[in-house]
Amino acid sequence: MNHTSQAFITAASGGQPPNYERIKEEYEVAELGAPHGSTSVRTVINMPREVSVPDHVVWSLFNTLFMNFCCLGFIAYAYSVKSRDRKMVGDVTGAQAYASTAKCLNISTLVLSILMVVITIVAVVIIVLNAQNLHT
Repeated sequence: MNHTSQAFITAASGGQPPNYERIKEEYEVAELGAPHGSTSVRTVINMPREVSVPDHVVWSLFNTLFMNFCCLGFIAYAYSVKSRDRKMVGDVTGAQAYASTAKCLNISTLVLSILMVVITIVAVVIIVLNAQNLHT
């Protein structure tokens, strides 16, 4: 997980952003117990970058349009949209939960649809071969 630091600039710094060494020195001085009035107070907050949560909308849409086995593709699409909504609100945990469910549904849809295509092809081949054997 990448973290970036953003410094809030106080009026005492003259509007210029502080450099890293100066903040580090001030932190060490504060740790050693120097008087609080001797240094200006600066706050550094580590803000995580926007967490990338895959919502699987494109995969779900593909499964809905082309491989909608027992409507699992449509249900996966609904969970993908819910995941995207949670991500837009800022609820990363909820977005990950919905995305995980959408991923499982997409995998299930894909496997079951491919299995049904293979079974259908095998059944057609068997029927054609049996029909040819009956006519000969």
